[in-house]
Amino acid sequence: MNVSLREITPENFKECIDLKVADEQSLFVASNLMSIAQAKIYPSRHPMAVYTGEKMVGFVMFGHDPDDGKFYLGRLMIAAEHQGKGYGKATVLAVIEKLRENPDCREIYLSFVPENTHAERVYEKIGFERTGEISEGEIVMRYKMENNANPNSEIQNPKSN
Repeated sequence: MNVSLREITPENFKECIDLKVADEQSLFVASNLMSIAQAKIYPSRHPMAVYTGEKMVGFVMFGHDPDDGKFYLGRLMIAAEHQGKGYGKATVLAVIEKLRENPDCREIYLSFVPENTHAERVYEKIGFERTGEISEGEIVMRYKMENNANPNSEIQNPKSN
């Protein structure tokens, strides 16, 4: 599965904010519009559109928290009509590779609502582990960059399922 992460521009902004998850998932992730607005206020957050070929299929936001020094995957959404095709997993792998460009990034954190069991399974398959921490009612997970030292890991072979 191949995805690319692209900047949000005036040309793709409306398409991006129009992407929606399934109704039953609406409590799992903030709207893309809210995320883009937060990135304007907090410049350490990087909102990106997720594409396969020339088709936008989702949205992701990641960054570095200057207060605690942690790198994180803050938002991930794949539009309802594109779910179940591997784009979520491919997007997380692309974010890991993007954050790997920063030599200070040794761990990546994320959190999710406990009811989002599908997301947890995806994150676990990639190598994220629960930290035991709960933040604002969400379960916190961490990915250690050394997890990919194994040549058979998800990062080394992102086409695996």
